[in-house]
Amino acid sequence: MKILLIEDDIEISDMLKNFLGTENFEVITAYDGESACKKFLEEEYSLVLLDLMIPKISGMEVMKTIRENSTVPIIIISAKDTDADKTLGLGLGADDYITKPFSVTEVLARIKANIRRNTQYVLSATEEETIFTKGNLTINTNDYSVIKNKKKIELTAKEFEILKLLMTNPKKVYTKEQIYSLIWNDVYIGDENAVNVHISRLRNKIEDNPRNPQYVITVWGIGYKLGDLK
Repeated sequence: MKILLIEDDIEISDMLKNFLGTENFEVITAYDGESACKKFLEEEYSLVLLDLMIPKISGMEVMKTIRENSTVPIIIISAKDTDADKTLGLGLGADDYITKPFSVTEVLARIKANIRRNTQYVLSATEEETIFTKGNLTINTNDYSVIKNKKKIELTAKEFEILKLLMTNPKKVYTKEQIYSLIWNDVYIGDENAVNVHISRLRNKIEDNPRNPQYVITVWGIGYKLGDLK
């Protein structure tokens, strides 16, 4: 599998490239935002590792460019570790966030988890075609498309998984802990921020009025459920 590593610190870049190479990943490196965008558009990648503090074009702008063209998993690696930075990164389309300093084994685990989830989409798409409709919104789990009012809505992998979870279980209320465990495939350690950001981003894409959601409903004190639209 091919990974695009965008990191301007050559020592960190070489360390990650060499380590991931021993795990049978092909790693393409970029040291600035301009070359990163060029390399991303030239080839297909299984995942992107992105440092936010890079020259020429910022990491945030690189992520915007990637998200305009692809739903490939993006893991941010950054020395910025405030909740505001994490929220901004996840809000712009990142799937995961690792703060520096980090262990290479942690990075490897996150890479494998994100690629595994993304690969499961492709595998399940070959097994069956299931279409779910609620109100004016339709999701197709065969081609992982989302249509609202005859217009296609582009969702990231986790946004789609959250929507799929709610639409395939329309009467069930999910806690944030359950959503995190099911979507992130990881043990919940009280990180509500990741769930909150993805719910907010999903609402911004599918709701007529995100401040008064009709599809992704908050059940106060418990979690989230699908709205009772016909």
